[in-house]
Amino acid sequence: MRVANVKPRRAQTPASNALLEEIALAVIEPTARGIAGGISRLVSAGHLEAGTRLPTVRVLANRLGVSPTTVSQAWQSLTRAGVLMPQGRSGTFVRGGRVVGAGRTLRTYESPGGLPLDLSTGTPDPELVPDVVAALSRVTGEGVTTSYVDRPVLPAFDELLRANWPFEPEALTVVNGAMDALDRVTTAVVRYGSRVLVENPCFPPLLDLLELVGAEVIGVPLDDEGPVVEAVRAALPLQPVALYLQSRAQNPAGTSLSAVRARELAEVLQASSLVVVEDDHAGEVAGAPLVSLGTYLPTRTVHIRGYSKTYGPDLRLASVGGAGGVIESVDARRLLGPGWTSRLLQAVLVELLTDRAVIAQVAEASSIYAGRRRDFRAMLDARGVRSSGRDGINLWIEVPHEQLALVTLAAAGIGVSPGSSFVTEPLSSDHLRLTVGLLSDAGDKVADALADAVRAGLRSTGFPRR
Repeated sequence: MRVANVKPRRAQTPASNALLEEIALAVIEPTARGIAGGISRLVSAGHLEAGTRLPTVRVLANRLGVSPTTVSQAWQSLTRAGVLMPQGRSGTFVRGGRVVGAGRTLRTYESPGGLPLDLSTGTPDPELVPDVVAALSRVTGEGVTTSYVDRPVLPAFDELLRANWPFEPEALTVVNGAMDALDRVTTAVVRYGSRVLVENPCFPPLLDLLELVGAEVIGVPLDDEGPVVEAVRAALPLQPVALYLQSRAQNPAGTSLSAVRARELAEVLQASSLVVVEDDHAGEVAGAPLVSLGTYLPTRTVHIRGYSKTYGPDLRLASVGGAGGVIESVDARRLLGPGWTSRLLQAVLVELLTDRAVIAQVAEASSIYAGRRRDFRAMLDARGVRSSGRDGINLWIEVPHEQLALVTLAAAGIGVSPGSSFVTEPLSSDHLRLTVGLLSDAGDKVADALADAVRAGLRSTGFPRR
């Protein structure tokens, strides 16, 4: 839902010394990330109201003893996240009219309406999703829920999960989708001002969630095997409380954690106390095998298994297993809200997971997605358009100029997601995320449009292709 921004307060004068000191006290680390984190926490806590005019870049830089460039980078990051609103010579103001922390998610799916081909959604192809209604019709008469105090996990589902979990979990539960799981685990693990490690690039709703709870996010670069070990090692002295990663088919980069990288990361993390939060959102439609840090750190790993990519977004289920203290905290807190996740839907999922025809259909879907990704990357390669990643339904595409590329594609009737919504630290170039899993045909048209966007970007920037 879009809501108009709050207009700046016309009568407001430049930031007072008191405001300047309040901001300075909130900045724990004099870096662009630290400044952005301090401002974000003040906004989230309500200490900086919508419409508040902030100090100028030079004034704040002088007070913090940093360069104006550092403050400017923080301002740009907060603007991209939807926290601040630049108004030219009038100054920079706190943005209002939307929940703080929802900016990245809103921009990710803000493809112009009415485009013939919307590849911004990140959703599976409906034609490749099993028939959930048919499974539902087979379980409706079973009376799966008889009490408010039944176990949160249906016994048949619990048995299936434990037989296929990547490590021996101390506890298991079921929640309403992977993002619900991330939300509940984050509430149990992260406190206001906590530092957390995330992949860079990362899934925008997770970044918004972490901003909303006042966490300081530290981006860890990725390579083809997962998070870079040395970057994780370098961040540990900052005492992060959690490492968030996507086990396979990383959204948006398409990387998957290798067995070697998992072992290397586990060795580095042995001396820390942080909780590893793994999001296996792609599930069985991923092409890569499932690798988990829980194999090495079972009491400190929370593994989340999503089912939306395999069985459709409307089956609002995800299983969560691993560190007993975290899972127990999730279940205890949920008693004060929804209580449990529908055992009727759990029964439907058990039906889908054990139906041989459905299992074959899921395997076929995985193969089709892999073929679409492989074929489209070959089309891009032939046109000189760079893309990365080996797995998943999304593709991470390099462009010289993000905004120009979005406009060029929209003019061709194609919607994609801006890469800046996924980035925690600047990358070497701009990117787009494209849901290649939806590209059953028209591949050549989309590849041609992307090539046009790259050429337009190169002309605009005046730089030759690296």
